[in-house]
Amino acid sequence: MAKKDITKELEGKLFEVLPIKKTVLFPGVMMPVAVSRKNSLKLVNAAFKNNKPIVVLTQIDDSVKEPTGEGDLYSIGTYANVLQIIPVPEMGGETVMAILEGLQRIQVIDYKQGRTALKAEVTVLPEKMPLTSDKEFKATADNVRDVILNILSKQENQSKELQTTLRNVTSTPSMINYVCSLYDFSKEKKIELLQLDSLADRAMQVLKILEHDNEMQSIKADIRRRTMEQMDKQQREYFLQQEIETIKRDLGDTSAQAIRELREKAAQMLWPESVGKVFENEVQKLERLPMHSPEYSNQYNYLETVLELPWGIFTDDNYDIPHAREILNRDHYGLDKVKERIVEYLAVQRQLDLRSKKEKESNPVKSPILCLYGPPGVGKTSLGKSIAEALGRKYARVSLGGLHDEAEIRGHRRTYIGALPGRIIDSIKRCGSSNPVFVLDEIDKIGADYKGDPTSALLEVLDPEQNSTFHDNYLDVDYDLSKVMFIATANSLETVPRPLLDRMELIEMTGYLQEEKEEIAKRHLIPKELANHGLKPSQLKFKKEILGHIIDDYTRESGVRSLERQIATICRKVDTKLALNEEYHVSVTLDDVRTYLGQARFSRDSWETNKYYGVVTGLAWTQVGGEILFIETSLSSSKTPTLTLTGNLGDVMKESATLALGYVKAHAEELGIDPAVFETTAVHIHVPEGAIPKDGPSAGITMTTALVSAFTKRLVKPRIAMTGEMTLRGKVLPIGGVKEKLLAAKRAGITDIILCEENRKDVLEIAPIYLKGLTLHYVHDISEVLKEALQ
Repeated sequence: MAKKDITKELEGKLFEVLPIKKTVLFPGVMMPVAVSRKNSLKLVNAAFKNNKPIVVLTQIDDSVKEPTGEGDLYSIGTYANVLQIIPVPEMGGETVMAILEGLQRIQVIDYKQGRTALKAEVTVLPEKMPLTSDKEFKATADNVRDVILNILSKQENQSKELQTTLRNVTSTPSMINYVCSLYDFSKEKKIELLQLDSLADRAMQVLKILEHDNEMQSIKADIRRRTMEQMDKQQREYFLQQEIETIKRDLGDTSAQAIRELREKAAQMLWPESVGKVFENEVQKLERLPMHSPEYSNQYNYLETVLELPWGIFTDDNYDIPHAREILNRDHYGLDKVKERIVEYLAVQRQLDLRSKKEKESNPVKSPILCLYGPPGVGKTSLGKSIAEALGRKYARVSLGGLHDEAEIRGHRRTYIGALPGRIIDSIKRCGSSNPVFVLDEIDKIGADYKGDPTSALLEVLDPEQNSTFHDNYLDVDYDLSKVMFIATANSLETVPRPLLDRMELIEMTGYLQEEKEEIAKRHLIPKELANHGLKPSQLKFKKEILGHIIDDYTRESGVRSLERQIATICRKVDTKLALNEEYHVSVTLDDVRTYLGQARFSRDSWETNKYYGVVTGLAWTQVGGEILFIETSLSSSKTPTLTLTGNLGDVMKESATLALGYVKAHAEELGIDPAVFETTAVHIHVPEGAIPKDGPSAGITMTTALVSAFTKRLVKPRIAMTGEMTLRGKVLPIGGVKEKLLAAKRAGITDIILCEENRKDVLEIAPIYLKGLTLHYVHDISEVLKEALQ
């Protein structure tokens, strides 16, 4: 207890005021106080740094944010020192714990508003201390110590440290004030105690209050004991629950209301019984947690996540097949295989929907899992939206590109800070349906590291036999994904693990043909870009030949993204001319294209004259469509016969050239070639544009024809091209990319094409309009090729 007379130190001076809530500081007591107000933080930090006393006053109304003086604060308080400042980041913001030491009771005379803090002029309230020989006071103090220790021993939640401190305090006045300051009296009672000038009177008043509390606790304990003996388990739980809710309500705790709302929502859920049991257990855990603990918010967020999932909520599929076809054709041109697969799915679902309820329950239908793979820009992702609209389902999409953490798929365990459900469950929650069309984009670009392999986690998602019980680590309960229609997209299947491919139905989406690109531009790209640039259809028009020119000379792609950018560039140029009131052609011309887009960036080969021996036109497939290429053969005298291959050829094409020369040597006499010429002739085969790598199995018959033409001095017939591989026996084998190759030949001015007989079935799948002007020659053997090709 402060013994120094500080009356003169306080007279006529202004002291900064620290307002505190819910408690009162008594002289001789060290007490921690949480400080978070901006002005209060400045005050305690300055006081601690400068060893400067302050005045501590208790707020009358705790809801007032910034007390301004009389009416907001009790006029009686304590003159105190700031002994220590402890940062408390877990309490949020810049909150600190200030350790205050009460020195002397004071009475406020007047308030002054300082620049940063409230200041007060005070006067000292002297305390009447009992004499050392006052036996009555000593007995009263001993009774206070005994009664409060008895009360604390009955309270399970009371700190053992508080009891130890009370036993070890040697100063009787300090012990009395310590009890007044730290025991759970009401704020008003503490102020009444602080107002008492006599410490003996304060001790007597404290003893009366403690005796009353002790008696009330004994009565409550006795009532509770006798009542509990008479109640069964259900009544006891109800009583305890009501008691907890009452206490929490009195303390301003709203968790009881929140928990009641959680249970009300849970009663309306359509989830399995097992999920309901887990949910109730988790709610009971929440009830046992203090509302202001970090675990409470984590547990509450988990329960809200479980409630937000669309358990048992499904959208009705639209089985109107003509309507589905109309939507698919409206949004995408071509892609017949994919569209047909969706229509087949609807037709099957329509038939299955006619089954009885018992049959549906005994043999539930699982949604197909499709994988659309092909080059960028061909409409894989956008097709998912159209499928969702055609089926009448919700749409969800997750991009898996760059994903390398397994927890992104399966979720994080709730033991981790900041745990969240996986992206699959989160997307299901967001779309609000348990049977959406779910696009897993860029499935070929998933990575793997020390955090796990996400592709392994996807095995459970994409396996129809497992995904009905998909287990998310955050939910910790099974969720049924069997009704979800998963559509994965990929540019290449080479990086997708084989077990994952085995669980999906693979549908290839090849690049668009030029004719298809022209139609897509006409139906979709031009209207879209006109709208994006504020242009009307009457202000800008594109003819078919202009679109073909843009596609040929300014783009080289499988999809139509670059084409869309070129059209957007032209729209911007026209917008600029309109803004400047300059004249322009509404219907874009070739000169306009060069003006708007610059000089042509690409060029396609076209058929050239056939006046050279050993030059044959071949056909090749690329990701951006078909191309024609020339196989050129040159013969020269040499003492050492060699075969030279140039043009950046791959291993397969090199083998085709070696095989072709071997076939010509073996059948030289049949072909009218002197076998001796091979001993003195060096052969050079070249494929132009050597900077571009070339490879593939379809140049065998082209190289053989070029060699025979060079050795026999027979020219190749005009405007003829060929594609096909051959064996050492001379048999012609089928190749792929037929549609792309035929259209490339047609664009290059070719009229006759030689194909393997087995490719006839591929030609039948091509629309007749694309074959107009072409004559196709189907062959079985290289001899038929030479007969058709050479003059």
